[in-house]
Amino acid sequence: MPFVRRVLRITSRQHSIVQRCRRLAARRRDDPAVLLDGEHLVAEALDAGVPIEVLLTDGRPSDIAARARAAGTAVYACSAAVLEAASPVRTASGVVAVAEWRPATPTTVFLGAPALVLGLVDVQDPGNAGSVIRSADALGATGVVALDRTADPGGWKALRGAMGSTFRLPVARGRLIEVLDEASRAGIRVAATVAGRGEPVESADLRAPLLVLLGNEGAGLTGPVIERADLRLTVPMRSGVNSLNVAVTSALILYEARRQRRARVPSRP
Repeated sequence: MPFVRRVLRITSRQHSIVQRCRRLAARRRDDPAVLLDGEHLVAEALDAGVPIEVLLTDGRPSDIAARARAAGTAVYACSAAVLEAASPVRTASGVVAVAEWRPATPTTVFLGAPALVLGLVDVQDPGNAGSVIRSADALGATGVVALDRTADPGGWKALRGAMGSTFRLPVARGRLIEVLDEASRAGIRVAATVAGRGEPVESADLRAPLLVLLGNEGAGLTGPVIERADLRLTVPMRSGVNSLNVAVTSALILYEARRQRRARVPSRP
């Protein structure tokens, strides 16, 4: 008789794995485990080679469960009530996983040539942090650093907002003062984003190695941080509009930096 793999099941909302998922929903920053919700995010983690320890599904046959099982992940079939207890979202997607992810070191994000790093300073909304990471991945940044009181990039909301980009791009955590010192040692210019009176993004030279600082959603960057920067960047807007979402701002700056860096250098006569 051929060997048939026994289906692992979880039937109780009080199961230790379910309780672990609930704890990871309020993840501590020093925990190497992260909580993933949804097939897309789990697939991105598998594609990036991120170790997935446990996968909970609704029991229906799926490619993602087969892929996870082939990668050595323990896959459990669960009832809707159990998945609802394990999932951090209001309406469970049918797939929840526990994976292992650690942030990069701040030094690592500056290794790309030429460096183009986004530094998030006290950005509190994890969805914003995740969207910035997604833009950074899509538009050619070499890394992202979550600084000081910025939302944890390994939290489930930030991971969901980044849509898998956290697993492909160096994403670090650090202290602003230390990262500024590191940038100085590496010969990397620092640009501070400001709402007004900065150099318009389209006229600034963004081709050299650069660390772009984006501030808190409400207060922006502090005066001392702006003063320390080598460059002040402003996204020009029509009269009556004085600010943009931090994720939108980051995408506009990255797009311009990408355009400049991909432009051909005119040949000499």
